[in-house]
Amino acid sequence: MARPPKKPAQPIDMVRSLAVILLPILVITVLFTRNLDDHPVTVVDWRPVLAQARQQAPYPVLAPTNLPDTWRATQVKWVKRGDPDLNGEPAVRNTWQLGFLAPDDVYIAVDQGDALPDEMIKDDTRSGLPDGTSKVGSATWSRLVSSDDRTRSLVLRSAEVTTIVVGDTSYEALESYAGTLSAS
Repeated sequence: MARPPKKPAQPIDMVRSLAVILLPILVITVLFTRNLDDHPVTVVDWRPVLAQARQQAPYPVLAPTNLPDTWRATQVKWVKRGDPDLNGEPAVRNTWQLGFLAPDDVYIAVDQGDALPDEMIKDDTRSGLPDGTSKVGSATWSRLVSSDDRTRSLVLRSAEVTTIVVGDTSYEALESYAGTLSAS
């Protein structure tokens, strides 16, 4: 039994084959590629929350001074001890948090609290491990680094408050940011 002669390939056959291959790729690209413009950064006005924290906190509340306009505040929080925290439970400490996106889109934050410092340090530093010290102004900060070497933190402890500067960046960048912090 003889096979019928094979019809020679036509240009339209190549176009169909390409469509069969490219169509799923196009669908996957459309469904799984995010446009960053669709998710703009939400900038928050942190100064009113800072004023409230400075009125109510039993410790000097730190905030950056003279940051360039290219730094964008994206997170701010002041919670008094006993008031509902983000999880709805009463806050275990007076907590001040202020986070910025630096011009290179790296998040850097300052967190302060006046109770349970070991727990706060563990949570904020991603269970950071000791990594030396940094001198910022007249203060000596402890350096901590997460076990995956991604997150670095500077920690300053006193009897009245624990201050943490944290970010997925270099110690030098954290020191520079810490150098802008002021209680006034």
